[in-house]
Amino acid sequence: ALLLAVLLWAPWWALHGAPLTELSGDQDFQLFLQRNLEFTRKIRGDVAALQRLLCDTLQLCKEDELLLVRQDLDIAQAPLEQCHRRTFQAETCFSQIRAGLRIYHGSLATIQALLPGHAGLVETLQLDMANLSSNIQQQMEDLGLATVTYPTENQDPVPTFSSHFHHQVGGFFILANFQRFLETAYRALRHLTSL
Repeated sequence: ALLLAVLLWAPWWALHGAPLTELSGDQDFQLFLQRNLEFTRKIRGDVAALQRLLCDTLQLCKEDELLLVRQDLDIAQAPLEQCHRRTFQAETCFSQIRAGLRIYHGSLATIQALLPGHAGLVETLQLDMANLSSNIQQQMEDLGLATVTYPTENQDPVPTFSSHFHHQVGGFFILANFQRFLETAYRALRHLTSL
């Protein structure tokens, strides 16, 4: 967790590799962006499918109806403030996307427990997330950006809940937060294509 905190809050003031304006014409970089925009879109579709399953199976469909319960839950929300247009830093944005994918990768065990009949979809999603993370790491290395390699064993604890209902609502918010995270990551990648 300390490593994650250092990663998320360390102040990188500049890109260490080529300036982004030089990268915008780089065909390999543009190919990386296009491929991973598609990948991110696929992951978003899988998360949306899980959200529909939670709605159909557990009748957990509307966020505003569950906000009171949310206050009792300890649900991690991965920050992506370095990926917003005003504060955009490619290096820290990529690092934050990778850190967030790692957090949500562990949290999806909660969903697997809630939807045991759809374990295959959760596993596919986790595999896609791991691939997206390694694509970003590879691209960062290619660009000469600083990267952090995470240990392969999952060190982030899976959230625990005091009741079955809290577990269900927690699953709902994990997916809702993850969907918002992916939307921001997608916009950041798209922003890079337009530089």
